[in-house]
Amino acid sequence: MEDINIASAKENVGRAGFLDVEVDPQLDLFREIERLKKEKNAIVLAHYYQEPDIQDVADYIGDSLGLAQKAEKTDADIIVFAGVHFMAETAKILNPHKKVLLPDLKAGCSLADSAPPPLFKRFRDQHPDHVVISYINCSAGIKALSDIICTSSNAQKIVESVPADKPIIFAPDKNLGAYLVKKTGRDMLLWNGACMVHEIFSLEKITKLKVRHPKAKLIAHPECEEPILRIADYIGSTTGLLKYTQQDDAKEYIVATETGILHQMEKASPHKTFIPAPPDNGCACNDCPHMKLNTLEKLYLCMEYELPEITMDEELRVAAKKPIERMLEISAKYGL
Repeated sequence: MEDINIASAKENVGRAGFLDVEVDPQLDLFREIERLKKEKNAIVLAHYYQEPDIQDVADYIGDSLGLAQKAEKTDADIIVFAGVHFMAETAKILNPHKKVLLPDLKAGCSLADSAPPPLFKRFRDQHPDHVVISYINCSAGIKALSDIICTSSNAQKIVESVPADKPIIFAPDKNLGAYLVKKTGRDMLLWNGACMVHEIFSLEKITKLKVRHPKAKLIAHPECEEPILRIADYIGSTTGLLKYTQQDDAKEYIVATETGILHQMEKASPHKTFIPAPPDNGCACNDCPHMKLNTLEKLYLCMEYELPEITMDEELRVAAKKPIERMLEISAKYGL
């Protein structure tokens, strides 16, 4: 690897969002990443939606709840988060004295972007008697304005933990919120946000796909729109979907969530067939463009040079930590 000046490297990151340095194509990146883990006491946490190579080199692969729990408990000195920005922020919130790295700072989230903190604060202030439950797919600024954080894995238990006489604001995902209203019977006030990946599935194309694959079961993430959820055979978190395909007897599944999860499904059940649910565009599958900004090369570079690093104002971090800790407490109580 070429020697680089750290000051110029930081400027490089500021412009590109990642360390834009050429990598020797002959370099065995899998071996180099394993070397760096040992040398730097680093752990690589990856979301299920990452590309297969990153999943294969990660120390832990999970959904938002599992990743938050792992980040809270790790004894690594460096946490390398192969995911999107709010996930790395969550790791930093829970680990202020550890170095948290994200391969590409521009790996954002359309759902998190749908809830700007100043607008949400104004909305919250208009309903001061409401308990604010925010889906973990939000910025640190939104977390700091919340009472409890939830993930799709624990959202129902979190909502049910709030006394029945307390009104609730649920943010930022309106589709997950509407699904929880049906599941819990709670009349929650929903923020009007959504995930671009889960809103683009085509009901018409999925229906046609089900005709071509009559034995296939449709499984869907609760961030999908209601018409998709209405015809789903199973609705669950990313981890829930994976476990369902391992335990269920069917041999074919149409999967209505980001395509990255298919890698783990195929590894766990190689004798089964997994079909990505088609979106309402010209593509055959549905990738999150933010998740897929991370690459094996960027992962290696950020570990080698320890850039880009997630930093955070301490007052914001402390405020954002409280609702996350509340979530982890409730999750532990119910064994989630």
